Amino acid sequence: MGKPYQLFVALFLFISLGFYGCSKPEGEGGTSVVYGKVYAYNYNAAGVLLDEYYLEDEDVFIIYGDEDNYYDDSYKTTFDGSFRFQYLTKGTYTVFVYSDCNSCPSGTEAISQTFEITSNNQDIVLDDFEIRK
Repeated sequence: MGKPYQLFVALFLFISLGFYGCSKPEGEGGTSVVYGKVYAYNYNAAGVLLDEYYLEDEDVFIIYGDEDNYYDDSYKTTFDGSFRFQYLTKGTYTVFVYSDCNSCPSGTEAISQTFEITSNNQDIVLDDFEIRK
């Protein structure tokens, strides 16, 4: 096996690695944005609804991809309950918040929405997250 074979193998590896390096995983570095709001229902101990409102200063989490079980970034909602994750690349994402849950062993449950970014410069608006407080 002479130099032409070695050059072919080297060129093949170089091109293959170039294609592999061009595919970006989900996450930051893109031009798309996801928006949403968190809406809270406030109940007393008897289960009577006392108040409802858009919730400020609530933690919202995002998972990049569909194989991760841990969040990749978080955001605190603003005064009107809104949140925004920006600079997202193409791919699948899950956004979630925690809601109080009387029947759950931990006392909370995750409320999530999964979406996909399919092109650059997308603005995704999620449905309001409705949680119990």
